Amino acid sequence: MIWLVAVVCAVLTGVLVAPAGRLVWISLALAGCTILTLAAQLSTGQKEGYVHRVTLSLVGAVLVLGAATGIFALVGLV
Repeated sequence: MIWLVAVVCAVLTGVLVAPAGRLVWISLALAGCTILTLAAQLSTGQKEGYVHRVTLSLVGAVLVLGAATGIFALVGLV
């Protein structure tokens, strides 16, 4: 779920934000994904595997947003 939020944020950033401001908005998207991850995992009430689930969610979000940043950089070179 968090990975999907990261993809949506990356697409919206690419479409709606000027190239000069994309890095700022990608950073804000990562911050939002972090808060959403913690809220989602705390709402389950399960203690077992909490760190593992949070780690997987955040690593996925970082990979998605990192790939989007790389794509933005390549598009900026053209």
